[in-house]
Amino acid sequence: MLTITSEQALAAAPDLSAAQAGRKLADPRHWRNLGYSAQALWGECQGSALYQVRVELASLNVKCSCPSRKFPCKHGIGLMLMAATTPDALTESEPPDWVASWLEKRATRAEAAATPKAPAAPKDDAEDGGDAKAAAAVAKRIQKREALVRDGLETLDLWTRDLIRSGLGELETQPARFWLDQAKRLVDAQASGMAGRLRAMSGIVHASRDWPQRLLDALGEAALLSHAYRQQEALDPPLRADVRSLIGWSLTTDEVAAAGDHVRDRWLVLGQTIYEDDRLRTQRTWLLGEQSARLALILQFSANWREFAETFVRGSRFQAELHFWPSAYPLRARVASRPDDLAFMATALPATLGHASIAAFLGEFARALGRQPWLDRLAGALRDVTPIPSPDGPWLLADQAGDALPLAGGDHWRLLALSGGRALDLLAEWDGERLSPLGAFAEGCYTPLEETGA
Repeated sequence: MLTITSEQALAAAPDLSAAQAGRKLADPRHWRNLGYSAQALWGECQGSALYQVRVELASLNVKCSCPSRKFPCKHGIGLMLMAATTPDALTESEPPDWVASWLEKRATRAEAAATPKAPAAPKDDAEDGGDAKAAAAVAKRIQKREALVRDGLETLDLWTRDLIRSGLGELETQPARFWLDQAKRLVDAQASGMAGRLRAMSGIVHASRDWPQRLLDALGEAALLSHAYRQQEALDPPLRADVRSLIGWSLTTDEVAAAGDHVRDRWLVLGQTIYEDDRLRTQRTWLLGEQSARLALILQFSANWREFAETFVRGSRFQAELHFWPSAYPLRARVASRPDDLAFMATALPATLGHASIAAFLGEFARALGRQPWLDRLAGALRDVTPIPSPDGPWLLADQAGDALPLAGGDHWRLLALSGGRALDLLAEWDGERLSPLGAFAEGCYTPLEETGA
């Protein structure tokens, strides 16, 4: 028996246009060889070619043979909608080979990720000597990289001092290469995180009237990070982990499991954004624990338009254990284990969650910055807030106390329509200046919002 709902199918859509295109394909006339089992849905959709579409029911992960750069694509959305609205069009049967092999590969990857590594077998003296040499080689590589990073940061500090001494006004005539060349030097110094900050700064110049102040703030944050890295031994371990991560050092999943928090909870998917940079796509998924009230950020990366490894349906709830990266304000996490059952949609924000006022939300952001001063954004659930349109400025979001925050972007008519002029519960991402709506609960339904450009 199929239990998938239309709300789940539409919430899985990457944007409104994909959802609308999926609705048009939710008709058996476009399909052949439709079927389902306890694990999956499948079918072949006739478009400019015959596309093989499959959906794993436990995660709503979609695989399609079409060349679309959206994940899930309109064919996957259409198949899920059809399963929800006209389930009799699908026949229960054994999955065909092209579905079974896909399910087997996913199960193998999931099992490998969830299985702890077996303890190493006892080694003889010769093996111990080999391990000692390997450990020494690793230590030497780390020492070499530490030296490269420090040299790169020294060069950056000199460059920054020259920039400030010359005055920011000279930047008005500088091409993008002025920033990108310096960022490349940092990549060569294996400080990729700091290089990303330099690339982001290139977009600040002329982006707004107050760009000199914004750029000065960004340069100050980079200088603080550079100084903190050179003084990292004096920092508390969680903050030291933040600094190294921001510079460009990464942790393996085993290192995350060993050093970070483990939280088992039922997680509400607040919302999701996708950013594109050249050929790399970054997906940010915000989760909120219903018992722990812990906020979690799942980062996924995709190169060359490949699908993301995991699917998170916006507005859904699911049981899972998360492993958090060590941090002074832990946010980033990975799903370590997740029961093999279908996530279900939330109809309202749980009464124990969310911020009752804008002041409470800003207070949490201030507390987070006090612990991790390079935090650039934070998501949250704001209860009983109302969108207010503005003809000559940014839209506002007001709470019951009369406090308000500006909304990012200029078109929030869909949010206003959901509100109907009344208060609702909004899920949003705050960057220190503007709120970007992610989703909203209104009249017993979660609606994903696209104003963030996801």
